Amino acid sequence: MPDKDRQGIQVIARAAQILRALENEPDGLNLGELSARVGLARSTVQRICSALSDEQLLITAGPRAGVMLGPALARLASAANIEIDRLVRPIMQRLARECGETVNLSILQGRAAMFVDQVLGTANLIAMSASGETHPLHSTAKGKALLACLDPARRRSVLGAELKRFTQATITDVAELEAQIASFADTQVLYDMEEHSEGMCAIGTSFVDPLGRSFALSVPMPAGRFAQNRDYVEECLLTAREDIFKLVPGCRAPDR
Repeated sequence: MPDKDRQGIQVIARAAQILRALENEPDGLNLGELSARVGLARSTVQRICSALSDEQLLITAGPRAGVMLGPALARLASAANIEIDRLVRPIMQRLARECGETVNLSILQGRAAMFVDQVLGTANLIAMSASGETHPLHSTAKGKALLACLDPARRRSVLGAELKRFTQATITDVAELEAQIASFADTQVLYDMEEHSEGMCAIGTSFVDPLGRSFALSVPMPAGRFAQNRDYVEECLLTAREDIFKLVPGCRAPDR
C-alpha cells in the first residue's frame, strides 16, 4: 500500500477515535482532554478537529473552548437507520424452528415493551401478538429484559410507584423485581412465570443496537411445556442473540 494511502487511513482512524471519545460527553471536551483521552498530540487533535468542524461533524462546545459532536452526525445516523427487525428475522425464523415456539422481537417504547416482529412457532397452543401491541415491563420476560438495559434510576422512573397485578404470580414488589433484574448480569435471561397471563410462561433476553436502542428477544410458551423445555430454549435463545451480534456489528449486550 502506498504511503499516501496508509497515511489517509491513519487519519480516518484517528478521526474515528476522536468521535468515539466524544460519544458520551454531552458537554464536550477541550483539546487537552481529548488529546489525553485518545493518546494523540494536541496539535494532531486540533488539526483533525478543525477538519471535522468544517464538515459539521463537530461543533464548538461553548465557553470551555472545547468541541462536541455536531449536527451532521445526527443526519448521518438518521440516514443509516438500521432496520433491526428485517436483519434479525432469519435468526428468529431459525430459533422458532429449533424450539417449535413463537419468537418475539420487542423494543423499549416509553414505559412498555412494544412488539416489532413475531415468528410463529409450530407447536400447539402458541402465543400470538400483533405488531405495535404493547405489554407492561414488570410482568413479562421481554419487559424485564428491557428493564435490564436501564440504569437503576431510569428503571425507577419507568416503573413508577406501583406495579399492577395481572395474575397471582405477578411481582408487585419493586425490591423483588430489582433482585430478578440483577441476576441478568450473570444469566443474560429473565423469565415470566405466569406473571402476565395464567398458563403462559416466557424466557427473554435483550440487546442494544448500534443506535443505542434497547431490544428484547423472547420465547413465550404454555406453562405445561416450560419446565421440560426451559434449558433447551434458553440455550437456543442466547445462541440466537450471539448470532445477532455477529450479523450486526455494534449490537451488544446491555452494559448493566
